[in-house]
Amino acid sequence: MCLLAKSEILREIKKGNIKITPLNKKNIGPGSVDLTLDNVFRKFVKSRKVSINENTDYKKLTKKIKSKSITLLPGELVLGITKERIKLAPNLAGWLQGRSRFARLGLMVHVTAGFVQPGVDNRQVLEIINLSPFALEVKAGTKICQIVFEMAEGKAKYSGKFKNQAL
Repeated sequence: MCLLAKSEILREIKKGNIKITPLNKKNIGPGSVDLTLDNVFRKFVKSRKVSINENTDYKKLTKKIKSKSITLLPGELVLGITKERIKLAPNLAGWLQGRSRFARLGLMVHVTAGFVQPGVDNRQVLEIINLSPFALEVKAGTKICQIVFEMAEGKAKYSGKFKNQAL
């Protein structure tokens, strides 16, 4: 496996192996592409107990909100989604990473689900959590995270539960 630098990201975009819609070329950095936050969020509703299993549905535990911003209290988790749709060839995968400027304020953009499968074609859901001791306002349109691309050995196409994910 090999991490793609800017020249290779641009080459794979030109070849059609990476499609980012919409693409702002200014968001392409030395080894990643910044992704922006859309204006749709899912806020968790209070519950006494949730049983975790393969059939647990996060949509039943959250309320969908459309807003230009959302304020997260300390320890609060919300779901967000990228504006960009990512389509990868079967021999490419990606990793979502937070941006250090926000991490230094205590903001995480994915709890553990940072892997973007080979052959994926969807927008990326983000598990956004405030680990700081103060409230943080997160605004739609912010370059909230970045995706790092790598070549995979062999080919595969994601066809799992979140194949056509939306928030």
